Amino acid sequence: MTEPTEVQRGLEDVVALESRICFIDGKQGRLIYDGYDIRDLAARSTFEEVAYLLWYGQLPTRTQLDDLSARFGNLRTLPDEVVRAIDAFPAAANPMDVLRTTVSGLALFEPEETRPGTSSIGGAQRLTAVIPTILGQFHRRRAGLPPLVPRPELSSAAYLLYALLNREPSELESRATDVALILHADHELNASTFAARVTASTLSDLYSAITSAIGTLKGPLHGGANERVMELLEQIGTVDLVEEVVKGKLSRHERIMGFGHRVYKVEDPRATILREWSRKLGEAKGNLRYYDLLRKLEEVVHREKGLYPNVDLYSGSVYALLGIPRDLFTPIFAASRVAGWTAHVLEEYQDLRLIRPTAKYVGPTDLKYVPIAERGA
Repeated sequence: MTEPTEVQRGLEDVVALESRICFIDGKQGRLIYDGYDIRDLAARSTFEEVAYLLWYGQLPTRTQLDDLSARFGNLRTLPDEVVRAIDAFPAAANPMDVLRTTVSGLALFEPEETRPGTSSIGGAQRLTAVIPTILGQFHRRRAGLPPLVPRPELSSAAYLLYALLNREPSELESRATDVALILHADHELNASTFAARVTASTLSDLYSAITSAIGTLKGPLHGGANERVMELLEQIGTVDLVEEVVKGKLSRHERIMGFGHRVYKVEDPRATILREWSRKLGEAKGNLRYYDLLRKLEEVVHREKGLYPNVDLYSGSVYALLGIPRDLFTPIFAASRVAGWTAHVLEEYQDLRLIRPTAKYVGPTDLKYVPIAERGA
């Protein structure tokens, strides 16, 4: 084995494996799921269709889609023991901690899915169906809303909104949420997906792999950027102050969240799509304040730094206009990305090889052991 001579910090541009699930063309600004451009999927597809595509590598027939939608509806109910556990969590708990802990605990009630080497598409469907229930069960209790009753007849997007807001979403709200779920469903080997695949490569079970992914997504360098964008908009306040605030931050070498990307060298195609949904929702609700601020923010940051928007710039404004609390933005990311995470885990099982990179050692190699009595006080 050759000793490593060059370190790629953050594994940037290192090709770790082959995958059919997702392709990112950073130079052209394209995102592809199993051969389908994200623009086409966002315009014409549904989250249920996209989940099927990621898992099976092809779009479903009408019968297959109806069967999957019905299965999602039937899998939304949590075991009573898990509901009691969620209700016992502190109301002030971080929702990502609640989600991570509950997914791990749910594995205790899925013994067939937690034996090494036996995780299946059934577990992937179960987790994708049940995460909105977990979030709704926790949020409703802390917000003083009525207990959640699963609604099997609702689409994934409509059910997510109903679970969190305790009201029937409009058609526009449901479609906006559906598009957001589609756009966040996968993004190749991002940190949380890679964490899931590393766990799966040990032949650990699906629930362990998704718990790893949720824990990774919790980190503010991966999830949570859209929350920071919304905090910035609150700090700016009005469009006429955008330039002053941005230039001040740049002069202090502070990062402006929602811009730039490790892979995309042009505008993130997900940002292009969500920009339009931010406008549509803003117009429908008579509130274009977020949209106007973000457009001006884009203009100033691109002029000053040459940076393009990423998905986080507009996703927070979409969620805020839907009435979703800010600390649920990242858990909603997980409710979408679980489709991609599980697809990657199942793919990892098909071509199993323990993921074990090598580090370039930079420490000493010839130190001599000194007995403790001779090391001084």
